[in-house]
Amino acid sequence: MFPLRDDNPVSITPVINWLLIFVNVVIFMYQVSLGPRDMQIFVYQYGAIPAVITGEQRLPDALAAVPPMASTFTSMFLHGSWMHLIGNMWFLWIFGNNIEEAMGPLRYLVFYLLSGISASFAHVLFNPASAIPSIGASGAIAGVMGAYVMLYPRAHVLTLIFLGFFIRLIYLPAGLILGFWFLLQVLSGSMGSVSGGQDSGGIAFWAHAGGFVAGVMLVGVFKKRSVRFFNPPHTRIGAYYR
Repeated sequence: MFPLRDDNPVSITPVINWLLIFVNVVIFMYQVSLGPRDMQIFVYQYGAIPAVITGEQRLPDALAAVPPMASTFTSMFLHGSWMHLIGNMWFLWIFGNNIEEAMGPLRYLVFYLLSGISASFAHVLFNPASAIPSIGASGAIAGVMGAYVMLYPRAHVLTLIFLGFFIRLIYLPAGLILGFWFLLQVLSGSMGSVSGGQDSGGIAFWAHAGGFVAGVMLVGVFKKRSVRFFNPPHTRIGAYYR
């Protein structure tokens, strides 16, 4: 399942959400401009390396650009490829504007950053000996998705579904889509083979799950008092869209 857009309009201009997307794109363009070798060095300088954060290993002085704990912040603005970046920014574009409206811009920014940092610590917890940098905004965005489930689980999301050779477009409840996504991260993190302390396939599943849980737990602190949990959808869409 791949979400295309939600039917959950906002009444604000989501400036912070746009700014986060812009910053992520600009930083990745800078990464690409460095060339393959220097880009790899950049990732080691600013990525979150569990073994370094836990103190089991130490980076060479030439790579120690920030304190180990600070890398839990810097790592969420790095990406490994254009597809990695586009996929993350697409999810942020769909779900972030509603959460910014529910929290207000400054609270949303703090919430986003805390979710990303929490995701990094979750990854460290399950991969404490890994010497591989963890990068990407997906942990922070998972926090946004966790908040979305708590506030708008019945919002309609136009979803692309692949059924073998058949492709369908269907509106599904956000709670179903995002709940399935979270379950997939937990199952993948639990059942996937771990190699060198890194989650299976080079994907930090536990960071995703940790960010999602952080979003679920923090949304009550950061949302406006006037915003209720489990809001009904703004509009009613038929079950199928072709």
